[in-house]
Formats: sequence, C-alpha cells, structure tokens
Amino acid sequence: MLASPFRFRRLTAAVMLSLLAGTFLSFAQGPASSASKVQAEARLSVDKVPAGSTFKVAIILKIADGWHINSNTPSYDYLIGTTLEVRQREGVIVTDLRYPEGERLQFSFAEDPLSVYEGSPIIFMTVKLSDKLAPGKDTLHAMMRVQACDDQVCLAPSVLRVAIPLEIIGAGEKSSPINEDIFSSYATEGGTPTSGSNSDIGQIISERGSLVAFFAIFVVGLALNLTPCVYPMMSVTVSLFGTQTETKTLKVFLKAVVYVLGIVMMYTVLGVSAALSGTLFGSWLQSPWVLGGIGVLLIGLALSSFGLYQIQMPYWLTSRLGGTTGTGFISLFLGGLVVGVFAAPCIGPPVIALLTLVSSRADPVFAFWVFFALSSGLGFPYLILGTFSGMLKKIPRSGAWLVWVERIFGVILTAAGLFYLSLAFTPKHSAYIIPFALILGGLYLGFLEPSGRERLGLRRFKWAFGIVAIAFGVVSANALREPGVSWEPYAEAKLDEAVKSEKPVVMDFYADWCIPCLELDRKTFTDPEVIDLTSDFIRLKVDLTHFDSPESEALRKRFNIAGVPTIVFLDKTGQEATRSRVVGYLPPGEFVEKVKAVAGSAP
Repeated sequence: MLASPFRFRRLTAAVMLSLLAGTFLSFAQGPASSASKVQAEARLSVDKVPAGSTFKVAIILKIADGWHINSNTPSYDYLIGTTLEVRQREGVIVTDLRYPEGERLQFSFAEDPLSVYEGSPIIFMTVKLSDKLAPGKDTLHAMMRVQACDDQVCLAPSVLRVAIPLEIIGAGEKSSPINEDIFSSYATEGGTPTSGSNSDIGQIISERGSLVAFFAIFVVGLALNLTPCVYPMMSVTVSLFGTQTETKTLKVFLKAVVYVLGIVMMYTVLGVSAALSGTLFGSWLQSPWVLGGIGVLLIGLALSSFGLYQIQMPYWLTSRLGGTTGTGFISLFLGGLVVGVFAAPCIGPPVIALLTLVSSRADPVFAFWVFFALSSGLGFPYLILGTFSGMLKKIPRSGAWLVWVERIFGVILTAAGLFYLSLAFTPKHSAYIIPFALILGGLYLGFLEPSGRERLGLRRFKWAFGIVAIAFGVVSANALREPGVSWEPYAEAKLDEAVKSEKPVVMDFYADWCIPCLELDRKTFTDPEVIDLTSDFIRLKVDLTHFDSPESEALRKRFNIAGVPTIVFLDKTGQEATRSRVVGYLPPGEFVEKVKAVAGSAP
C-alpha cells in the first residue's frame, strides 16, 4: 500500500537522496542487508532449566557503530519496526515479551526525531516449560526482523535467526541463577510490552500499582454486561428475586450480595483454571449436550414466566437451603453459580487477554484476585437488579402492566433458549433467532397478549412497543442478507501460495459455539470498507469448533491461539504482524485500522 500524501510531506529531499544512494550502493557493492550490521545472541537467567519451571531470556542486539534500527514502535507506521517471534512448539509458552524503549534521535533525512535502537539494546521475555519435557540439551528458535540505517542510507530488511540453547533438567532439581547483572534491569526498566489488553494491564500494574489495575479489570468486567449473553441472566435474576416473600430492603440486599457472590465464584474458578491449565476458556461449552441443556432450562423458565406453572423446589431440599421458596441464602448462592454459566460464551475474549498476565506471574493467589475483580464487575449490576427486583413485593401485584412485564421476560428467555438450542444443533442459523424473536415477540406482546386490554393507555403503549420491536426485527433480518467477506477454508498450501505471490494473509480462528464470532461475521465482516480493504489479502477461515481434535490442537499451538475469536494477520513475507492481532469482537472502524497497519507495513 502506498503511503499517503501526508506521510510523503514528512520526508525531505534528503530521504530521496538516501534511497537513491542506497540503491547505488547495492548495485556498486553487491547486495547489502541489515544482517551485516546487526547481530543477536541469547542469554538465560539460569544455568539449567527444570521441566515445568519458568525462566527468563534476554536477546542482546549488537548494532554496528554509526548505524541504528527502528524501535518496536516506530515513529511512523510505514517504517519497519524491530520484531521478535519465537517459533511455536509443544511444551513451551512465551509470555511477557518486552522490547526496550526507543531513543528519539534526529537524522538529516527526517523532519522529526525518530524512535530507534543504537548500541546494544536488550529484549526480554519469560518462558514457561511443560513438566512433560524430557531432560537434556535443547534449543529454542526465534526470528528477528530488523532494518539497519545510518544517517544516509537504509539497507534491505533482514530476518535474523536466533538460537536459544538450554539444558533441561528434571522437575524439582536445583538450578542456579546466572547473568544477574543483565536481568536486574528486567523488572526495573519494564520496556515496551507486546500489544494487547493484557500488556496494558501489566503496564498499569508497573506504573500505577495493583489497586488501579484491579479497578481497570473491574471496569472490563462491568463492560461485559453489554454482551448478548447477559440477557438470560437478567431475566432469571428478576424471576428469582421477584417471587420471594422477603420485603425488608436490607435483607433483600444481603440476598443479592450472596447471589452475586455465586456468579463471582463461578468465573473466578473458571478463570484461574484456564490460567493454570492453559486450556481454551469456555471450550467445554462446545458440547451440543451442554448448549442444548442450557437451552431447555431457559425455555422451562420461560414457560413459568408465561404462567403455565410456578417453579418451586421440593420442601425437603429448600428447608436445607435456607428458605421455603428456594430463595434462601444458600439456594441463591447456588443459583448464582448456575446463572453464571449463561454468559460463558461471551466472556472468553477478556479472559484470554488476562491469561498472559497471570501466566507471567505464575502466582495462583494473584490469578484469583485478577479474575475476582473481573467477575465482580460482571456481577455488580445484578446486585442492583436483584435488590430492586426483590422490592417488587412492595408494589401491588394486581396491575396488568406487571403481568405484561413478566411476559416480556418470558419472550426474552424463550429467545435465549432457542438461541442456545440453535448453537447446539444448527449453529449456522443461530443469528436468525434475534430477528425471529423481535418480530414474533413484538406481534405477541403488542397485539395478542390479553392483559390490560380494558385500559386504553396501556393498550396504546403495547401497540407502540410491538411496532418498534417488529421494525427492529425486519431491519435485523435485512442486515443478515448483506454480503460479507468471502473466506476460504484454511489449508497449509494457501499460506505457501501467499508467500510466493507476496500477498498478506488474514486468518479468522472461530468456533460454531462462539457468540463473539457471530458478532464479527454479522457486523464487522459485512462492513463495505472491511470487505474492500481485505480484498488484496488471502482470507482464511480456521474452524476450531472441535478444539481438542489433533488438527485444531496443532493449529492452536502453531499460532498461539488461546481462545476464539482470534484474528491473525501475516505480512507478505509470511511473518505475523503481532501488533494487529485481534482477540474478541472488534467494531468495523477499529478493525479497518488493523488491516491498514498490516497493508502499510509490508515491505
């Protein structure tokens, strides 16, 4: 992609002379590359590495005198930044990759100072080994992309191959620290972490402390309530608290606290388990039986909201759970645990963003508090909702509008149940549940539901509500027919073809049971600008629905996929543009910026 006129105005005539001089030198002296001016060597933090342990690696660059390379975050996006990529292999996880801060230096060919590395900068990273690795000598392999320049010319970019030799010993055997003078600056300097929200949180911890970071994580959890998975949680919460007999505000509030603690405990345990085991968060929901079971449960609750029956737990059980109607403290805590499952398909991406942070600390207590803060943010609105739903007993229950509101929750629960059933058995049609529910729900709630017919005001309000719901349903149905990005199924040969034809690649790792994946398909990948900008890419869909199959496991390890959706960009040389990686749903405007960064940085 050509640079914009604005960018060209930032280049002086000296830049053109520099390029001409570099071209002349290439013809006069033979091919020149950056590898002749930059060397890299690896140093470890320990002499021997026990299997199952975590250790640190320093990649020390040696840049020739009078030369420099662009930093990892170059001043302009058309400059080639320094990047390091460790080759993926089984039993090895790389976390907390940190680049040094660039020096801002002025050069004759540029109007503004540029962010560059000179001398001997150091790149740090943390590596975790599986306890299943066999003892003996081993080598990790990495590739570093650099471009060397002096004050006159820039050499052709090079990919340096870096070998990281190590000796693995048995788990529990002793090792000794080495190179302490090098690694003493790891914790103090910090540097520039790799991109991603997990690194942003890590940077907040290092700069502002854990308290501010935990509040930021709490806000992320709060934002999860904007995802579609929480709608069933809202309906179930109102159903649980709206049927209890307690009318004292303080006691209702305490019950809401216990209920939210159930939600919090569910996600804290799931999050810590995912962080310590490295498994795909929420992947157990890929089972059609689990999804179908949730769908049946929601429809059962919906029938109760339509007045077909009243759900009440057996007396012998409720008497032991702290209440005669199933709304005692213990039963509400258990209810929170169960209700929390409904949102699991949407909570995966932010959890993935925190996994690297937790893995780099290797501290289960820290992991607990990180996910406790996240799930507390998720559960906080239900503290308010549960409290005020419980106070509905103070309002006269004979009003027709209350019956109609209960029918609204019945429609929402029915739609949610059908959505989960569709995910279980016909995932490709699950997106059609939303317009279907809006149109039929609007027709039923606005014109067919009989409550309040004798009251003109309520009847007119129901008509307006029904018309609006049907209109939104029709608009949603039309949106589903919009053309989207044309994807090809993943194949290894297509990656080789992309390198030969010098085309960038975009890969969408998805699963049929992944709700944010559906959002990407229906909102982002139907955007005209996204379709147009990715037309020059080879666009591949990678199906991880059966994530534990040998094929899916191999792809996840190769591309370091912690969860879905994940969008991976490869440049024209076949190297990943790590700063453009997308985890979770991203709106069209932000996705466009990711695409432009990859297209504009390709050599």
